[in-house]
Amino acid sequence: MTHASSLTRSRRRSAWIFLVPMLAILAAVAGWPLLRTFYFGFTDANLSDLSHYKFVGIENFYAVYDGETYGLLTDPEWWQAVWNTLFFSVISVSLETALGMVVALVLNQNFRGRGLVRAAVLIPWAIPTIVSARMWNWMLHDQFGIINDMLMKLGILSAPIAWTASPDWAMSAVILVDVWKTTPFMALLILAALQMLPGDCYEAAKVDGIHPVRVFFKVTLPLIKPAVMVAVIFRALDALRVFDVIYVLTPNNPQTTTMSVYARQQLVDFQEVGYGSAASTLLFVVIAFCIMAYIMLGRVRLDEGGH
Repeated sequence: MTHASSLTRSRRRSAWIFLVPMLAILAAVAGWPLLRTFYFGFTDANLSDLSHYKFVGIENFYAVYDGETYGLLTDPEWWQAVWNTLFFSVISVSLETALGMVVALVLNQNFRGRGLVRAAVLIPWAIPTIVSARMWNWMLHDQFGIINDMLMKLGILSAPIAWTASPDWAMSAVILVDVWKTTPFMALLILAALQMLPGDCYEAAKVDGIHPVRVFFKVTLPLIKPAVMVAVIFRALDALRVFDVIYVLTPNNPQTTTMSVYARQQLVDFQEVGYGSAASTLLFVVIAFCIMAYIMLGRVRLDEGGH
């Protein structure tokens, strides 16, 4: 017992020896810029001269002057960006999870050329986001895009649509592109969970003549649910801070402006480092709140990968 306890302490000590350098580098690379962003959110710093600024408290978030309210918490454009981000995240992650499940179930079957199909499915995810967004931007173009051309030839459209510029279709176009690119990521994670399932329960279900659909909902889904929940967390983190695909496809479009795009506009376009840092701070708070709520409501246990 003493030997086992000593071995455990030795392993923990070795683990910390390897972890401390990584944690120190992480603190220097990510921790310090994050803290500096939080600090700038309480100042009036401007990009034209970052050496001169003053502390203004919570004025970037909320302030009252002569009976008028100012700040992020009263800015309708900020709240529109919050709504756009949440809408994009919920719809895109839901579609990617559902489609990823279907793709993973298909790829989990034994068929000729399965390895080649698995490699081909990952191509959209392997393409850099900027490249795929630019590619889709051309395909969705209202004048020479292939999407409009095909839909018009099929008789679905009578006139071309400016998908990325239309207030009614811009968000749908962005979600389409994101789902196309990221569904393989979800499929890969779900497929990894499917590969770990024991075959005994499936053999028993087959012998008993249970319908495959019922087997999926009663056996497969409960067993892979912990892995799916964790996969959704990783995908939601990306979706909530989405920037590149939005910025390339629909720049300066209020209907698709997300929190990250809004913060970038304040920081770079308007050079308001203080106000933009305040937006980045609230972005961090919103993401942290959403993920914590998801973990608590879903009872996700990250330490064991399950419920």
